[in-house]
Amino acid sequence: MARAGKVSWALFNPKTYATILYLLLSLPLGIIYLIVAVTGLALSICLTPVFIGIPLFFGVAKMLDGMVKFEQSLIRHILGLPTPPASAAPSQPQTAVGQNWLQRMVKGFDGELFFRNLMLVFLRFVTGIVFFAVMVTAISLGLGFIALPVVHIILMNEMQLDILENNLFQYFHIDWTYNQQYLLYVGFGLVLFLIALRVVNGLMQVQRRIMYVDESYLQPSTEPVETQFHAPAEPHYGEFRQEDQLAQEKVWLA
Repeated sequence: MARAGKVSWALFNPKTYATILYLLLSLPLGIIYLIVAVTGLALSICLTPVFIGIPLFFGVAKMLDGMVKFEQSLIRHILGLPTPPASAAPSQPQTAVGQNWLQRMVKGFDGELFFRNLMLVFLRFVTGIVFFAVMVTAISLGLGFIALPVVHIILMNEMQLDILENNLFQYFHIDWTYNQQYLLYVGFGLVLFLIALRVVNGLMQVQRRIMYVDESYLQPSTEPVETQFHAPAEPHYGEFRQEDQLAQEKVWLA
């Protein structure tokens, strides 16, 4: 699975633009996740003396697990990863009989998973801010250089404002025409834009590892080892027919 989900030909790959949309939405989603998690935990702690906080805490734990699974499924869908195999959790119908809802919630609570999901929600908030800033900066630089000739022409015609009057070409005494400068700016902008797309896909791979997306693919097989390596070889139907014919021929000859 390490090679799956990689993006090639970033400019023409729809995964790249789906990743850009995901990173644009990552900032508001990260803020929502953090607000819900902090508010739920604060309310559960404050309402513990009146007993309401205890079931609320377990509800917040379930909600955090749902947030993490939603993010993992979203990343899988964007990268085109296959659906992970269902975890073969053994059902315990006998132990659940006679237990109330609070006992079932306590029994199904996993403290290690809860703290991991809580940390992932905080990391989701931090990476949402950082990745959003990096992506917007990288793409804006590329598109800015590409659009610079159009902006210069509009400003020259409408406001008689020459934004290219004092530039590096004048500083180094390079006598280039505006058309030559336009070609250079557009070419440099295209290179920056392609680099920005690669950066975007790299950020998505980092987010994939942070959210443990590949963890569900690393589950060990539930099939016993004996059945995998010591399965008896069943004879084919044709072998039985051949043995019967040989036996009948021996009887006829006798």
